[in-house]
Amino acid sequence: MHSLSRSRRLTSSLSLGLLLATRALSAAEPAVKLDALVTEISSHHPELAFYAAEIAAARANTRSAAAPTDPTLSASLGQKRVYAASGALAGEGTAWSVSVTQTFEWPGRLALRKALANGQVSLAELGLARFRTALEARARLLAYGLHAAHTRAASVREVADRFTALKDTFLAREPAGLTPLLETRIIEAAELSLQRRATEAELALHSALLELNQLRGTSPDAPLLVSAPTLAFTDAPAIEGLLAAARENNFDYRIRRTELEQQGFAVRLAQNERRPAVSVSPFYTRESADGHESTLGLGVSIPLPVSGRTRSAVDSAEARRRQAETSALVALRDLERDVLTTARAFATKLAEIRRWSPDTVEKFREAAGLADRHYRLGAVPIATYVELQSSYLDAVEALLATQQEALAAGLRLRQLTGLDFNAVTLVNATPAP
Repeated sequence: MHSLSRSRRLTSSLSLGLLLATRALSAAEPAVKLDALVTEISSHHPELAFYAAEIAAARANTRSAAAPTDPTLSASLGQKRVYAASGALAGEGTAWSVSVTQTFEWPGRLALRKALANGQVSLAELGLARFRTALEARARLLAYGLHAAHTRAASVREVADRFTALKDTFLAREPAGLTPLLETRIIEAAELSLQRRATEAELALHSALLELNQLRGTSPDAPLLVSAPTLAFTDAPAIEGLLAAARENNFDYRIRRTELEQQGFAVRLAQNERRPAVSVSPFYTRESADGHESTLGLGVSIPLPVSGRTRSAVDSAEARRRQAETSALVALRDLERDVLTTARAFATKLAEIRRWSPDTVEKFREAAGLADRHYRLGAVPIATYVELQSSYLDAVEALLATQQEALAAGLRLRQLTGLDFNAVTLVNATPAP
C-alpha cells in the first residue's frame, strides 16, 4: 500500500511541479495588457506582408490594363536582282523595308479591362481587411484564453495542495478503523481526478502560449503573462440591424459581390472582343537594282472571326457569371444563418453571465477553505469536504468558460456584421494571479 501511495504521490508532484514551473516562468515577466498585446500582433504579423504585396501587384496590373498596346517595329533587308527578257542579269542591289504597326482596340475595351483590374485591387484590399479583423479577434481570444488558463491552473493548484497535505497526513499514521481507511481512499481518488484537471490546465496554458508567441513572431517558449482583464459585455443590436449591417459590411459577402461584378465586366469584355481590333502599319521600302525604287504606304489588318472562338469566350464568361451569382446567393444565406446563430449564442451566454453574482467564485473559494479547516477539526464530513472543493473548481471553470464563449461570440458577431457595438470591453484590468 505504501509503495502504491508513493507512486501516486510522485505522479501528483510531477504534474503539480510542471504547473508551478509554468507559473514561475510566466511570473518572471511583467504582465502585458490585453489591448497592447493585440495591437502588437495585428501590427507586426509577418503574413501582413503577403497581403501588402498582393495589393501592390493588383495596382501594377491596373496601370498596365489601362495602357494601350505598344507599337511593333518591323524591318527587313534583302538582295534584289533584275533580269532582262532575254534572261540576262540587268542589275542587282539591296532591298530593305521598315514598318511600324499599331493596334487600335475597339472603343470601351480598355475601360473594361481597367474595371476588371480595379476589381482585383478591391478584392486584395478586402482580403487584407478581413485578415486584420480575424487576426485581431483571434489574438484577443487567445490572450484571454491564456489568462483563463493561468487562473484555472492556480485554482487547481490551490485545491491540489489541500488534498496532498491531507493525504500525507493520513499516510503518516496507521489507519485506526474502517472510516479513516475509506476516507484515505476518497482523498486519493479525488487527488487522481485533480491530476487530470492539472494536466488539462497545463496543456491549455501551453497551447495558448505557443499560438500567441507564434502570432507575435517570438520564440515559442518565450514567457508571457497577460493582465487579468475584467470583461464588460454589451447587448447586441436588434436582429434586423445585424442582418442589414452584415449584408453591407461582411467581408466574405462583399468579396462575393465584387467577384460577381467582376464577372459582369468579363462578360461585357468578351462581347466587346467579338469586334476585331484594327492594326495600322505605315511602311517604307527601298530597292536598288536597275535604278532606285522607293515605296511609302499604309497597311491595315483585321482578324477574321471565322473560328467561333470569340463566341465561345462569351458563353464561357456568361457561365462563370451565373456561377458567381449563385455563389453570392449561397454566401448571403450562409451569412444570415451565421449572424442569427451567433447572435443567439451571444445573447444566451450574456444572460448566463448576468445570472452570476460578482463574488460567486470568491464565495465558493472561501467555502472550500472553510471546509478544509473544519474537516481537519472533525466538524465536516468527508463527502461535504470533497464536494465543496470540487464545486469551487467547477465554478471557476464554468465562469471562465462562459466568459470565453461569450467573448468568442461577441468577436464573431463583430466580424460578421462589421459593427463595433462594444460587445466586449475591458475595465479595470489587474495583474493575473
